[in-house]
Order: sequence, then C-alpha cells, then structure tokens
Amino acid sequence: MTSNPLIRTALNTIILQYEAVGALRERINDDFVKACELILASKGRVIVMGMGKSGHIANKIAATLSSTGTPSYFVHPAEASHGDIGMVARDDIILALSNSGTTPELLALLSIIKRKGVKLLTLTGNPASELARAADVNLDASVEKEACPLGLAPTTSTTAALVLGDALAMALLEARGFTAEDFAFSHPGGNLGRRLLLKVADIMHSGAAIPTVTEDTLISNSLYEMTSKKLGMTTVVDKTGTITGVFTDGDLRRVLDKGQDIRSTHVAGAMTRGYKTIAASSLASEAARMMQDNSIYNLVVMDHDHLAGIITMHDLLRANVV
Repeated sequence: MTSNPLIRTALNTIILQYEAVGALRERINDDFVKACELILASKGRVIVMGMGKSGHIANKIAATLSSTGTPSYFVHPAEASHGDIGMVARDDIILALSNSGTTPELLALLSIIKRKGVKLLTLTGNPASELARAADVNLDASVEKEACPLGLAPTTSTTAALVLGDALAMALLEARGFTAEDFAFSHPGGNLGRRLLLKVADIMHSGAAIPTVTEDTLISNSLYEMTSKKLGMTTVVDKTGTITGVFTDGDLRRVLDKGQDIRSTHVAGAMTRGYKTIAASSLASEAARMMQDNSIYNLVVMDHDHLAGIITMHDLLRANVV
C-alpha cells in the first residue's frame, strides 16, 4: 500500500464503494420483484423523493426512469409539505430515498400518502426504520460504513442507492420491451437521437441533384456530370430510365490503367453493375455501417424499385452520424 495519504484515502474510498455495490447482489430478491411489479402495474408515474444527497440521487433515478420508458419526476419532500404533494395522483407510485429511514420531511408525508391511497416504495439504509416499515415494499440499500473518514458524508450509501435505482430502471426497461428507437425519442437533441432517428431520406441527394447518364454516354461526357454534381460518381440508366449501374472515380482509374480512350468508350462498358443499394426509409446509421463494411463512400438509394437518391459518407459526416 502506498505511503501517500492522498492516494491511500482515495483507494480506500474506491474499495469501500466497490464492496458496498457488491453487497447489493444479495438484495435483488422478492422485494425487488414486487417493486418492479407494482411499477409495471401502475397507470401513473413514479414520483421520486429524497432530501440532501439522497435528493440528488433521487433526481438522477427519476431522470433515468423517464428516459428508459418509466415516466417519472422528482418532488422535493419539503416542498411537498407546502403544496407540491398535490402533484401526486392516486395512480402514481412514490419512491422515497432515505439512508436513515428517519428523514423528517419524508415521515411528515406518510399520513397524506396513505390517505391518498398512493403506493409507497422506499429505498433505505435501515430496513427496520419507520419509513421502511410504512412502505408497501422497501429496497434495502444499507452499507457497513461510509467511505468518509469521519463517517459522516454520504458516500457509499449514496452510491448503493444510485446503483439500486439503476438496477430498478434497467429491469423495468427490459420488462417493457423498451427499444433503442424508443430511447432515441427521449433523446432527440443529442448525437444518440440523431444516430437512431435520422433516415437516409432525410439527408440523401435527390431529384436533380442525382448524377445520371445513359448507357450510351461516352466516359468523357460522363465526367462532366460527375464533376457538376460533385459526388464522385454517376448513376447509369437504360432507355427506360431504369438504373443499370454506377460509374465511380474507381471505375475511371481502372479505365485509365487499361489504356482505354475515354473519348470513344461508352460508360456502359466500364460501369459497376454490382453496386450497393439502401432503402430510403433505412436509418442513416445503417448506411454508415454498409459503407464501412464494404469500404465504399456512397450508396444508391432506392424507394422500392425506383432510384430515389444518392447518399455519401460526407453526408453522414455532416449530419454527425459518424
């Protein structure tokens, strides 16, 4: 063990927190199942409460629940005694956090909670406390000792409560069949939401922006179309307007390597027929995966059997999909 007291204290803090979290495994029992079942059966929301450091943890648990399919919000216990308890409806469930189980602001609410007929879940460090005994279900988040050298500042106790709250949220997430797309709808403003919600059709080049030449176009003339549309390729269509291939920068290099005359060679004789396609309704993240897996930089976008557009790696980069 190091002689440096700063490192020694830090390591001791981590060890105590690690042990406190490990001890929670024995508490995932019938009471945990009952708590999940009560929430799943509820037609209301989960109202999470806590004072002080427990309040900060309660706020985070409420946020995690809400973003993973269980509508929830935080109500400050002291404010609840001065009117905010009116935010709690009969179909709601209260989840109250208190390490001691004797938080006065929470105990003061017990009578009104019972009169409202609201189910009460508690997450405490003292299963024998008044708050725990008043609950329909109590989740045991007790710890042997705080990591604070003075034994005063909430450390291991708040960590245990946070982990138990996360375990509850994740169990509910799976029970509800909550999907990645559901999660994205709760996070529309971030990179995650963009990656999970953005469709190919939202960012593809379409209409007049699609580079297009016919099969009998000379390669030299095809280059004008590629240059003007600036996508590093052009689609090739037959007389009916049906796409039959693509001509890319790579195809041009192969033509030049063979010594072919681009002023006398038709594009149909040098185009790529086995081109990769993706549906316009596909996620942009799927387009990124296809490009990466196949080491290509663009995809032909199809809407059923019709050419709908072109999407490139640059489009995905601009949209922050990759």
